[in-house]
Amino acid sequence: GLPAALPALPLELTVLYNFLLFTVGASDSAIKGEAEGIRQGLLRVLEACGACGRDLGTEELWEKVLQEVTVEELQAPLQRLAALQAAWWLAASQLGSAAGLFHLLSTAEDLGRAHCSEGQNELLSVIKAWQVPPEGASLPLVQSAKDLKEILCTAAAFLQGLQELEAGNFPTAFSLLQEAAGGFCSKKILAQIYTCLGCCAQRMGKPQTALQHLKRALQVDFQCLPALSHVAAVYHELGETDAELQALTLLYEALGENPPATASSSPSFLMRTELLVHTPVLSSLLRHHQPSEVKYLLAQRCLQDGRVADAVEHYLDFLSLLQEGLQQQVPLDGSSALPRIPEVFLEAASALGQAGRHQDAITVCEEVISRTTDLIPRVLRVEERLEQPECSVPGAELAGGLLSQKKESLCCLAWRAAGYMHQGWAWARLGESKEAVTQFSSLLRAKERSSGGYCVQVCVYLPVTENLQPEVEVLQKIRLLALIGRGTQFLELGRHKQALLDFQHSLQLSPGDPAAASYLVQTLWKLNRKQEAAAQWQKFSQSCPEEDRQQQRQGRPLPLYLVSCLEQAVFPHSEPLARSIQDYLGAAAQDTSS
Repeated sequence: GLPAALPALPLELTVLYNFLLFTVGASDSAIKGEAEGIRQGLLRVLEACGACGRDLGTEELWEKVLQEVTVEELQAPLQRLAALQAAWWLAASQLGSAAGLFHLLSTAEDLGRAHCSEGQNELLSVIKAWQVPPEGASLPLVQSAKDLKEILCTAAAFLQGLQELEAGNFPTAFSLLQEAAGGFCSKKILAQIYTCLGCCAQRMGKPQTALQHLKRALQVDFQCLPALSHVAAVYHELGETDAELQALTLLYEALGENPPATASSSPSFLMRTELLVHTPVLSSLLRHHQPSEVKYLLAQRCLQDGRVADAVEHYLDFLSLLQEGLQQQVPLDGSSALPRIPEVFLEAASALGQAGRHQDAITVCEEVISRTTDLIPRVLRVEERLEQPECSVPGAELAGGLLSQKKESLCCLAWRAAGYMHQGWAWARLGESKEAVTQFSSLLRAKERSSGGYCVQVCVYLPVTENLQPEVEVLQKIRLLALIGRGTQFLELGRHKQALLDFQHSLQLSPGDPAAASYLVQTLWKLNRKQEAAAQWQKFSQSCPEEDRQQQRQGRPLPLYLVSCLEQAVFPHSEPLARSIQDYLGAAAQDTSS
């Protein structure tokens, strides 16, 4: 409450500088908001000089003080306070404000030398051009302005590198992050910078360079586990599955150890780089995976690579985590690597089936069927025109909510249908063709065996086009595979005419499908309709390659839990059937010529 006095202001500003540093250091959390204490200090300086600036914004206030206050004793404390102000602005990503402030602090000669030596990066140029004021012996500082300048340089390079990385300017980002890596920071921050360098190099299409920087991050600080997850991602990109799985295994083990937080090995400073750099892109790059996510990635990658025994082990471990409150481990911001839980169950069933554990696969699928049945509405109509409405259309929010509900119902329907399909194929592998037919039919007839006994009606307007939603396409593929599966079991039971109907329906659903076409030809052959079989074989032999190319152009990948069913539906006797038909056609041609 005392009036400002010029003789006391150097001490007052130094005390304010130390106080703000103590406040920042004691909180040990990212700097946020405005430094109100700095503003009050500047106003007292102007008051002592007979001026006023209460109506000015912070940037205008600094400009007024630095241009109008010429008292020599105030220059050093004001410049130190300005460096603190720049730290607050960097923490708020107000890089332009920080650059403007350092322009005011530096002379024209200093700025000219800086631009010549530093190129076009204005912020780093003006920070480096700033001449740190000398420290007075009578006014000790809790952190020197020289150290503060080094931290500001590191933070500025790091922040700008992250901004350029987010904007897709990877060469510029890489250069700035390299500048930050050579700066003044703790080992923890240095490891984070190397991790960002690795991510940047990966996006530049330089996976080996990315691995070098990510491994460097782990050498600096092995507790920088996000670097290890990025290592696995790079190995996945390179197709080096063994190395990828090894990295994921190490990551899972490290996450399970829960080591205590280690203190920084760098000198203890109140103002540190980590307090100034806390952007969304950095949080995204350094997101810590939960053990359950890593366990799922291990299971998924083993299944994709055909390591069925390992996949089964990992999926069963993951499912056991469900009993430990998995929902509390999964982030709710959509950044999780986990798919929906029913899909994980279906992937586990796929792995169990491929491992020959068909009864276990049937049990897992029964869990999916029982949990999703009650979530499906009694009548569900899906049209080809199912699209996300424009926000400007009246009632768009309500329509969007209805669309979301419909998509969720479609997902539940697809999961339940996939459960029946996996059960059908499992019974087929066990040699129980009648039970397999029953499961496939449960999927196809749209009648539920639940206590409610209601009918689910799904109306999809054909033909399938790219405008249909992915959920509808998955349902169509499941229905196709179920028709083929039931047809194969009808063949096993000697019910050739019923098999023929299923294969004909399959081709109506997906014209030119190679498996359905081959089975159709085989069934006609077995029914002794050889001339018709030969004609169909010739027709499909010419049309299937083009159909395959069209499917490739569509390029929409199937869910992982359907891949094994797709493989099981492949016609296994293509060459013998082709030889039989070619022999028949050759004999027919000879008869005609004779």
